[in-house]
Amino acid sequence: MYRWLCSVNHKDIGTLYFTFAFMAGVLGVNLSLLMRLHLSKCSGALITTGTGYNAIITAHALVMIFFFLMPFMIGGFGNWLIPLMVACPDMAFPRFNNLSFWLLPGAFFLLLIGVTVNPAEAGWTIYPPLSTVGGSGVDFVILALHVSGASSVLGAMNFLTTIICFKHSGMSFAKYPMFIWAMGVTSVLLTFSIPVLAAAVTMLLTDRHFNTSFFDPAGGGSPVLFQHLFWFFGHPEVYILILPGFGVISHAVMTVGKKSQVFGVHAMQGAVGAIGLLGFIVWGHHMYTVGMNCCTRTYFSTMTMMIALPTGIKVFSWLSTMHGTRPLKQPALWWVMGFIFMFTVGGVTGIALASASLDVVMHDTYFVVAHFHYVLSLGAVFSLICGIYLWFPLFYKFRTSYRFAKTHFFVMFFAVNLIFFPQHFLGMAGLPRRVNCYPFRYQKLMHLSSAGAVMAFFSASFFVALILEGKRNVRPCLPVVSTKSREWRSGAPYVRHTHPLGMKSHSKVTWK
Repeated sequence: MYRWLCSVNHKDIGTLYFTFAFMAGVLGVNLSLLMRLHLSKCSGALITTGTGYNAIITAHALVMIFFFLMPFMIGGFGNWLIPLMVACPDMAFPRFNNLSFWLLPGAFFLLLIGVTVNPAEAGWTIYPPLSTVGGSGVDFVILALHVSGASSVLGAMNFLTTIICFKHSGMSFAKYPMFIWAMGVTSVLLTFSIPVLAAAVTMLLTDRHFNTSFFDPAGGGSPVLFQHLFWFFGHPEVYILILPGFGVISHAVMTVGKKSQVFGVHAMQGAVGAIGLLGFIVWGHHMYTVGMNCCTRTYFSTMTMMIALPTGIKVFSWLSTMHGTRPLKQPALWWVMGFIFMFTVGGVTGIALASASLDVVMHDTYFVVAHFHYVLSLGAVFSLICGIYLWFPLFYKFRTSYRFAKTHFFVMFFAVNLIFFPQHFLGMAGLPRRVNCYPFRYQKLMHLSSAGAVMAFFSASFFVALILEGKRNVRPCLPVVSTKSREWRSGAPYVRHTHPLGMKSHSKVTWK
């Protein structure tokens, strides 16, 4: 027990991140299933009040973003792989690493209080005045965001210091793997965006309890100011979630395809940096309906469409890297192809929403829900599962059946498209999101979404069973490993090279 509570080993802490994110993801998936079952009837089937429905929406979004995707992709894969890929024995600040993890369970506990005791129903964006007049649940959600933000900033500082200062003497920044570039840019985004969110929710807290008027028009404040502050964090948060996925996909197409590097590696590195930079200056495309003037809307539309250029570079580079491989023989590449399809569909609808004229019509409809779920819920989750198939054989000697892995992919791919593709048509028909009942004419499409949610739930449960039984299967499904991929050079699974008490371990890693 002391090993897991007080460990400063990056592998143990990465495992803790995986375990915590797995448990939070189970809660988030169940909340989403509960919402879809409720919406299977136009009058609502399960949840009796709009307050309860809004509380479930708030909890689902916050759990999946801050306590599932970020801990799994950044905390889990980042802690495991950054020291291995830059050839250093551990993270730069091991005790900070331990602290950054153990802040997360406390934040998660505060969030659970906020959505169960006098539940918060302001949505994950916590816009005032919904959040200024809410009950004590909003206060707990604000505290949860503070604590989880502190955890993220500590982890980002640790990652940046490790990447910059602890690199191998013979390795230049240009020779860093794509996953390291993705994690470095993600850490920069976290460092600059999380404090803005912390400032915004602190001002909201003082409005609620200390008689200030930052966001109250009656006292001279402006609710639009909160939207500017929130989305200055919120849009980089999109790339915080997806950039580690870009790194995972790059390594999958390179490693499984037995290539020494991805096609156009320097263009890929520049694209990652460009995406991170542009992500900070397009926050206003979430706010076209607040009364922006024509010139401001034109600027945000133009800059948003420019993000398609570096994203297109990455997509075509992945496709070029896959040339000559046999994807049907490798489970990781199935998820790569699924990711490319999902992310492309989400990107195309994002370009449509970048147009201010179209966005005014489709703002806060199910079209927006379908767009960001195709990019995040499907893109990030598909890259996450791809990383599990790619690196869990290295971490934990994870093995699974080829037939079961194939079944899981195709069922999940069909189910998630059945959930979210019909929502494009719901949005174009004018159905607003965050409503717990709707006119009867939308019920057929809602039935399709709910059926897909049930199918996806069973597919996710099947994947959990695959992971838990991963060591017992006799038919291995290991990727064809490139010998030039640094993290694989010491064999699988990796041994622990440091001990939580500071003593020497019984076995040592041979660094090659």
